[in-house]
Amino acid sequence: MKQRILYLGIALLAGLGLGYMLFNGGTSHSTSTEVHNHSAANPQQWTCSMHPQILRQEPGDCPICGMDLIPAESTASGLAPEQFKITPNALALANIQTSIVEGATTQGATQNLSGKISINEEQIAVQASYYAGRIERLFINYTGQEVQKGQVLATLYAPQLVAAQQELLTAAALKETQPQLYRAVRKKLQLWKLTDKEIEAIEVSGKVREYFPIRATVGGTVTALLGAEGDYLKEGQAIARVSNLNTLWANFDAYERQLSQFRVGQKIEIYTSAYPNKKVEGTISFIAPLLNNDTRTATLRATVKNNDKVLKPGMFVSGKITTAPSTTKAVSIPASAVLWTGKRSLVYVKAAQDSPIFEMREVTLGQKNGAQVEIIEGLSIGEEIVTKGTFTVDAAAQLQGKKSMMNNTGGKTMTGHEGHTGVQENHDSSTAMKQTMKMNFSDSFQKDFKPVLLAYLKVKDALVASDAPQTVVSAKATLEALNAIPTSNLGKMEQEHFNASVKMLEAIAAKTNLNNQRSHFVLLNEHLVALVSAFSTLENTLYVQQCPMANNNQGAVWLSKEKDIRNPYFGTAMLKCGSTIKSL
Repeated sequence: MKQRILYLGIALLAGLGLGYMLFNGGTSHSTSTEVHNHSAANPQQWTCSMHPQILRQEPGDCPICGMDLIPAESTASGLAPEQFKITPNALALANIQTSIVEGATTQGATQNLSGKISINEEQIAVQASYYAGRIERLFINYTGQEVQKGQVLATLYAPQLVAAQQELLTAAALKETQPQLYRAVRKKLQLWKLTDKEIEAIEVSGKVREYFPIRATVGGTVTALLGAEGDYLKEGQAIARVSNLNTLWANFDAYERQLSQFRVGQKIEIYTSAYPNKKVEGTISFIAPLLNNDTRTATLRATVKNNDKVLKPGMFVSGKITTAPSTTKAVSIPASAVLWTGKRSLVYVKAAQDSPIFEMREVTLGQKNGAQVEIIEGLSIGEEIVTKGTFTVDAAAQLQGKKSMMNNTGGKTMTGHEGHTGVQENHDSSTAMKQTMKMNFSDSFQKDFKPVLLAYLKVKDALVASDAPQTVVSAKATLEALNAIPTSNLGKMEQEHFNASVKMLEAIAAKTNLNNQRSHFVLLNEHLVALVSAFSTLENTLYVQQCPMANNNQGAVWLSKEKDIRNPYFGTAMLKCGSTIKSL
């Protein structure tokens, strides 16, 4: 009996030992495998507390500042290094909207251009005197006067002709014996544009004429009077300029990105504000070989018929050109999705379909057609991108130390809340937008800038009134105030905006053409609004206002002290076109 109990005890102990080895060993092996797999999926990375863009697989020193690297935050969320997440509440508060990238086969896009009617330089004739003399009578009295070919424009007293007539009478008496002399004297008078009938009249009368007419060699409209009664003219000196206005030139400004769409021989539809329902058809006859460095445009010229004299030189016109249809599918997105820094064009892509995870993507832009812009490289059809609230998403990227519009290498923006890596749910979109454009200005600089703003507002008011001379005066005053500000303490980005503002004001002050002034005003505001938006305080509220139709339908902003819209890009033509997009 005792021996039996002993055998049972040994068997029990052996079973317990075997069970421990099987179950405990198996659990240990499974746990080890699980830990190993987890570690392989999410290896520990090391980063710098001051430069979060630095990521290393092992500890060490930061290559930028030399500080010891610290363990990076857990990547168990599965986010790639350049991806970041915005909380659903913050997403809703900022009203961020996305859309799917689509492709479309273009059926021939319409390109809209703005331009101006000018005189056809091929149809200009200068009416000159063929001999020296004094203007006794002038029969053309004002510019715009119509003249016919052969019409007498003026009569001159010409001592040379008086002497030549005497030679003619003497040679005529000797033409039987000296025919060569007679023909030479007669030829000289013909070269001075005297007709055979006038020469014969002198021979028949036997008298010397004192006054001779200057006749129009072409018919047309007098566009410039270059002489007056009593003036002494040299041989070949101009009296008037006559232009045939039956054909005119329509000169348009084509932006650099549009040039590939145009060619000589294309048809263009031309419209004027004077006759909005009348369409004039023209043909592109010339595309300038040189680009204007200031406006980044080239002149595109169309020759148009004007037999009914509806078009007047100096008229502002708009043109529409339908480009050839494309047989390839192009990636097209809303223009509001693109952030443009001058050198880079950026969009934010939603990386996960069911989660608010985003990442920045650089793209190459193609042609702009209305509210859509073509993407040549950087996006694929079917991807989801941010189309509204892009600035807010960019601000979130900066706050989380990711690549952004103002920082293409990553790294957190120093906002005073560096301990937080996410976007706070109550962080509103306007605050985020300010962080995006963060620049630093001293109190003294902001105080010195006050006269600049006051003078700038006068430039804006002059453009609203379409007063080009006053725009020049106000631009010079603004430029003087701007140049009086010390800039030695400005950072690189601040200095670039400042210098660009000076350059644009110099261009406006040098232009007397209202259209050119407004083109440079577009560029001035891109830099000036960026500067003022970064000021910590302003004495009075300023409104950032935008017209979507300005800048060739690309939109342009300006600053105003009144909330009511007074459009400087179109003046009275579209005085209230625009909206207030921000208050400072």
